[in-house]
Amino acid sequence: MFVDTKESVRKMIWNEMIKQGISRSDAYGRIPDFNGSKRAADMLRNTCEWKKSVIIFVSPDTAQIKVRENCLIDGKTLIMASPKLLNGYIIIKPKYVEEHVKEASTIKGAFKYGTELKSFPVVDMVVEGSVAVDISGGRLGKGGGYGDIEISHLLDIGSIKFNTPVVSTVHDIQIIEDVPNESHDQKINMIVTPQNVIRINP
Repeated sequence: MFVDTKESVRKMIWNEMIKQGISRSDAYGRIPDFNGSKRAADMLRNTCEWKKSVIIFVSPDTAQIKVRENCLIDGKTLIMASPKLLNGYIIIKPKYVEEHVKEASTIKGAFKYGTELKSFPVVDMVVEGSVAVDISGGRLGKGGGYGDIEISHLLDIGSIKFNTPVVSTVHDIQIIEDVPNESHDQKINMIVTPQNVIRINP
C-alpha cells in the first residue's frame, strides 16, 4: 500500500513540475533539479546553521550541486555519498580544490578531487534532495531509499544527533500536506526553498 501511495505522490510531483516548467531536466525517476535550486542553496548559505557548520554531508543530486559548491567556497569540508552508494562516501577538503570548486562540486569532479572516506567525523549538517517533503519533517525520495540509508547510517554511528540540521532544498511546489511515511523513513528538520527557510521541531 505504501509503495503504491508513495509512487503516486512522486508521479504527481514530477508531472506538475514538468507541466509548470519548474524542472530543469526530465524529472521522472529522479530527484528533480528545479528552477531556483541555486537560490535555495544561497538561502541555506545565509542561515545560522550553515554558518556554524564545519563539515557538511550533501547528497550527490544535481539539485544540490550549488549547495556542494557553496560548501567548498566557504571553506567547509564536504562529504558526499557516491551515486546509489556504489562507491561508498567521498570526502573533499576545500584547501585541495581552491581553483577547481565548480568541477569538484560535480559527481565526476568529486571522484577526481576527493578521496574515499574511511571513517566518519562528526557531521554538522546533512543536506538531502527530495521529490516531496511536508512541514512535519516527512521526506520522499526517488524510490531507492538511499537518503534514508545515509541518514540512518550517520545516526547509527553517532556522526549526527537528533538535533543536527537535516535539510532538504526543494521548490515550494514540492512541499505537500502529508508525505506517506513508513517506520524506516527518516525525518528532516529543515526545508529550504528559493523563498523560505522552514525549521521543524525534532
